[in-house]
Amino acid sequence: MAGHEPGAAGQEPVLSVRHLRVEFPTRHGTLVALDDVSFDIAPGEVLGVVGESGAGKSMTGNAVIRLLEPPGHIAAGEVLLSGQRIDDLPEERFVPLRGRHIGMIFQDPLTSLNPLFSVGDQLIETIRAHLPMNEREAREEALKLLREVGIPAPENRIDSYPHQFSGGMRQRVVIALALAARPEFIIADEPTTALDVSVQAQILALLKRLCADHGTAVMLVTHDMGVIAETADRVAVMYAGRLIEIGPVDEVIRHPQHPYTKGLMASIPGIAKRLDRLYQIEGAMPRLAAIPSGCAFNPRCPHAQQRCRDERPDLMPAGGSRAACWLHDPVDPLPPRQDVEGEEVSHVR
Repeated sequence: MAGHEPGAAGQEPVLSVRHLRVEFPTRHGTLVALDDVSFDIAPGEVLGVVGESGAGKSMTGNAVIRLLEPPGHIAAGEVLLSGQRIDDLPEERFVPLRGRHIGMIFQDPLTSLNPLFSVGDQLIETIRAHLPMNEREAREEALKLLREVGIPAPENRIDSYPHQFSGGMRQRVVIALALAARPEFIIADEPTTALDVSVQAQILALLKRLCADHGTAVMLVTHDMGVIAETADRVAVMYAGRLIEIGPVDEVIRHPQHPYTKGLMASIPGIAKRLDRLYQIEGAMPRLAAIPSGCAFNPRCPHAQQRCRDERPDLMPAGGSRAACWLHDPVDPLPPRQDVEGEEVSHVR
């Protein structure tokens, strides 16, 4: 199965995405936003999804939870939650899955919380909508959740409104909302982008601990490799709507195998030695209407050769991970270009 990656430690996955393809029909042709994306996430595992803006990270999460803006739609592939296919369910059967089985943590907590209702009312409504609890039981559960996510004096804060909380506290409430119905799977879409570094670290540690405690699988969408390194168990690197590398986070960060991943890692400032200039990947992410043939990264790749322009590589074993690059073809590997090898390695190290 091209692009398929088993979950951690061979566990039965909570989420399986297989050959997912998302299209947007337009007057000038069909735009392919996601093309043949496959991965699994095991119980309690955090899969980080990383890439530049426009790589397809958030689109993947929106496709899983079926929040695609029309005319965008899933054109091919399957999404399975705990072994049950959910991408082809009628809308009236899919809606109850949101919240109860699939939670969502959005980037801006102010857009996730209703300013007209107290955080307690919003938590209690969510709990009662999905779990068999009365008002008193739901309020006790809401207090427990606020306590669990680190809201101080939850008995006093439960009746407060979102504007009475700081940004970090609001994000904790959003995490409590995502966990309120005890879902098996959570999509966290840039959950710490609007927070300062110290609060960001607290939120990430909280999210990782809570998901491990509850056995909840998490898809963490971010553009920050530092967030991935601190939080994720495995990392999936996306480029132009395609999955180009996936593997254990330590392997991908320390020994990146795809030239794009190497470029991402090389562009991170190091503390070991001072550089006059950071490494930069030449060019820009292609527009959906102009994705090149073959490997989508080939116009920016220092190793690109004719085969890269003609044929699209699937994920294949590469070191401790899997990479979609002809440099790792087990039958006929592409020889790296010698004129760029030394320069690239010096940047990565």
